[in-house]
Amino acid sequence: MHTKVSLINDLKKLDINSKGTLLVHSSFKSIGEVEGGPDTVLDSLSTYMKEGLLVLPTHTWEYIDKDNPVFDVLQSPSNVGMLTERFRKRESVYRSEHPTHSVAALGKDAKEFTEGEYKHDTPCARGSVWGKLLDRSAQILLIGVDLTKNTFIHGVEEWVNTPGRIKDTHVDLYSVLYSGEKVRVPSRRHAGSSSSDHYWKVEEILLEEGAMRKGAFGDAIVRLLDAEKTALLLSELLVKNPDLFTRNEPLSDKWRYYFQNQRK
Repeated sequence: MHTKVSLINDLKKLDINSKGTLLVHSSFKSIGEVEGGPDTVLDSLSTYMKEGLLVLPTHTWEYIDKDNPVFDVLQSPSNVGMLTERFRKRESVYRSEHPTHSVAALGKDAKEFTEGEYKHDTPCARGSVWGKLLDRSAQILLIGVDLTKNTFIHGVEEWVNTPGRIKDTHVDLYSVLYSGEKVRVPSRRHAGSSSSDHYWKVEEILLEEGAMRKGAFGDAIVRLLDAEKTALLLSELLVKNPDLFTRNEPLSDKWRYYFQNQRK
């Protein structure tokens, strides 16, 4: 059975920067049997990152839409897993006020990190928390989930203006802020079928180029990404091949050869 101590030791083995910024996407079930359950998992992450900033997604895109347009930062549940829902309710955690792609943060600069998100009209704007992860040289920890669950890649697609990823028209959504004020948030949503279903195809090249490495957390296989290296590599791929995540097929070897030649 895994404990808080053993899980913290797993984080140490991953050599995560405990004073930096860590975004965590997670599957609680993948971790295995944990003494104390989900709260122990959150305790281990929070303790390890006590001198840094711990960030978990608390998205609501699954049910906040034109037919149900009001997001409440205090009340709207996260639709991306048990750990995220428990985390947002914890003491000293600040949640961002974006209607569909909020995050919850604990630790250094958490309030400043999450402020003003309702001002962005797209899910992962460069000036949003997703862009701040890049600015802060964050690490991204995927616990028991693969790259298809990595929202940061949506951000990279958005920042390089990948065609067809964001709708041209706005839908009126609303955010109820911590202050109780209800503000209108005209929002351009993700368009068409989800490109994230195809993010798996860049796993090997991220590993080869040193943007990602694998390890363990409890029973879970984890992927640890460097936000800067990931953004740089994927931006280059997407600029040269905007259809990169359009097709559900393996990445061509020509891209591996391209990056190998770039290093020479």
